[in-house]
Amino acid sequence: MVLTGKRILLIIGGGIAAYKVLILIRRLRDSGATVRCILTKSGAEFVTPLSVSALSEQPVYQELFSLTDEAEMGHIRLSREADLVVVAPATANLMARAAQGLADDLATTCLLASSAPLMLAPAMNGYMWAHPATQANVAQLAERGAQIVGPDAGDLACGEVSLGRLAEPEAILAAIVERLAPTAMPLAGKRILVTAGPTREALDPVRYVSNHSSGKQGFAIAEALATLGAQVALVAGPVNLATPPGVDRVDIESADDMLAACRAALPVDAAICAAAVADWKAEIAPQKMKKSGDGLPVITWQQNPDILATLSQGAQRPGLVVGFAAETQTVIAHAQAKRARKGCDWILANDVSAERGVFGGDANQVHLIDGEGVETWPQLSKTEVAARLAERVAAALSAT
Repeated sequence: MVLTGKRILLIIGGGIAAYKVLILIRRLRDSGATVRCILTKSGAEFVTPLSVSALSEQPVYQELFSLTDEAEMGHIRLSREADLVVVAPATANLMARAAQGLADDLATTCLLASSAPLMLAPAMNGYMWAHPATQANVAQLAERGAQIVGPDAGDLACGEVSLGRLAEPEAILAAIVERLAPTAMPLAGKRILVTAGPTREALDPVRYVSNHSSGKQGFAIAEALATLGAQVALVAGPVNLATPPGVDRVDIESADDMLAACRAALPVDAAICAAAVADWKAEIAPQKMKKSGDGLPVITWQQNPDILATLSQGAQRPGLVVGFAAETQTVIAHAQAKRARKGCDWILANDVSAERGVFGGDANQVHLIDGEGVETWPQLSKTEVAARLAERVAAALSAT
């Protein structure tokens, strides 16, 4: 939550790339920021006020002469209370009006009335971007202190391929974090591997065995590490979760797939093994197993690779290896034995009994076990567990 307490005024210009701004709003909210949005008349042709309001959890401001909006939040106050003003997509027209100091709608009036830093994320046709008039306007805005993010090269909505795509929401978010929280990056330059979610072990072409892991804790850890500046490689089992901003994700199915992806990610500075990896796999039947009167099918089980133990050994061993122990009884004792057996540095033990609601839920209580002993954390949200663990990882890596 590196942007907690920060206030962003987001001006949404008119362009097909406006749909990406909805993702940016979600990422900013997930990072702790308060986001107020001005939706231009052209922007409302591409995204609706309802969608912007639902994601920002704030009213959407559109009209300069709205009596209701002025009564609730005058445009001067709207522009003055922001820590950063972001324009995305910043169209050629909007940047031209801003460069000339026009104040003919709510967006340009707030730009003129604000003393907050300005960030522009341009998006337009490649020829429009390259036109001398646009370049002159961009240069003038940059000379006044505006930060320009993008544009990127690639396929444009008009069918052309050139420089003009809106920068990805993750890149804009990273620029915002760097601008507003430049000292909150203790993991900058560190590469960290995180595993998350369950694995699926096939029985035949249509069936598999798995577990109830939702992947929420591992994904929260990946996001918390990225927020502190780490380059995060997330190896994810089959889960229905969005990729955290700034995280490189690889999707896998089986334990064998996960081990291969982890090996491919090495070398790393640290590995956090939060995935619930199946202990066993079956000898896969070549065809769908059918019911018969002869009783139950015979399934031959084999041991799955031990990913945590593998990462804890060898020449490419990360400097810090952290495992998870999901237990239903004698939690701390089992976890201590697991740490000794696997050879990892830390184990986070938690009770996943059904009544605890950890699998699939949003809260968790863990015991951090290392060579010094056991540290029991209170019940926290999985986001808070992730943030606390990320801070501990940062401290450990800075001490090496």
